[in-house]
Amino acid sequence: MNSKIDYPSEYDNSSRVENADQLIDKYISDAAIYRQFAAQRSQLDMAYGNGERNKMDIFWPDSSAGQERKSPMAMFIHGGYWHRMDRSCFSHLSAGLNAHGIAVAIPSYTLCPHIKVGGIINELRRACLILYQTFHRPITVLGHSAGGHLAACVMATEWQKIHSQLPLDLVASGMGISGLYDLMPLLKTPINNVLDMDEKQAESASPIRWVPEAMQQFEAWVGSEESGEYHRQSRELADHWSLLGTPTYYVSVAGANHFTIVDELVQPDSPMVKRLVKLVEQPRSDFDLPEVDEAEVDRLMNQFIEASTASDSGDDESDGDGDGDDESDGGDDGDERDWGEKLQPLSEDRSSIEADSDKPHRLTIPEELDESAEKHPEQSAKANQADTASKKKAE
Repeated sequence: MNSKIDYPSEYDNSSRVENADQLIDKYISDAAIYRQFAAQRSQLDMAYGNGERNKMDIFWPDSSAGQERKSPMAMFIHGGYWHRMDRSCFSHLSAGLNAHGIAVAIPSYTLCPHIKVGGIINELRRACLILYQTFHRPITVLGHSAGGHLAACVMATEWQKIHSQLPLDLVASGMGISGLYDLMPLLKTPINNVLDMDEKQAESASPIRWVPEAMQQFEAWVGSEESGEYHRQSRELADHWSLLGTPTYYVSVAGANHFTIVDELVQPDSPMVKRLVKLVEQPRSDFDLPEVDEAEVDRLMNQFIEASTASDSGDDESDGDGDGDDESDGGDDGDERDWGEKLQPLSEDRSSIEADSDKPHRLTIPEELDESAEKHPEQSAKANQADTASKKKAE
């Protein structure tokens, strides 16, 4: 982290927006109006866990009953720096997607300091599981601020580590709105007085270090008037995840600040809602790859094998000593590289692949989702040992 950056100021959104309190009050009043407007097609207080706040509201685009509802599903996760707000403040943000025939679930979750950030991530995983098990369809997840962080986390979850029969695309696509994807800078802000994270917890809870399922799509939107750190976080997530095979796009919304950017979700014709509809309809990215010329591939491979074999034979005509034993020379342009390694057939030994899957950047998912890892010190110790072993292998 750059020590010259004023991290407390960069992440103090309320101080950066003069009328922040009034905008939050408007969230609450608009949400109450929408709940009344959508009363006949809403499903409130659906439990997804044992915690007092483990409940969600679902706003359907029509008034059909229960599992008869066939519409696609999205989940909106609220922000508040993991320690403020609840689902009742954001009901109205369902309006734009509802107008396109998409249901929107909005969960609450246990707040810090009553739980660690890692525990909140697990609660949102459970919420996704309950939605999938109840309605049998994949989910597009979106979230604002801390909710953007949580949206990225659940999309990057390796669901088959929870249960082998869960689909890889249980969370099929996602969008973070003014999200936080690298939590390390927060250690230098007053926010951490409530979150109480250490460096290890902040690093492990940062989805920018995770590897999502390849070809899923994620978008990182941020208001043009937000701090440089918020823009950096979204840009870097887009760069890192795209490099790893998850097409991720950084979008700056002109004229929007940290609190007004979510207004886009209310308008059915806004660019944000239109992109979300696309993510729901086509959650995976398809590339039109050129047809492979197998004959050309074979020709190039044979050339490579011949060159490799010739180099391995030790027949170095430029050596000058006439004995062809280049191992005894050691003075050929000072090049000590071994160019003589022959190509070997592919092996069935997958140990290297399995080892790669255990590297620290891979997300380890605890079997029990309703408690944070901090409540299972014995499991954390085993995970730490596995991480240490994998780091040694990597080195």
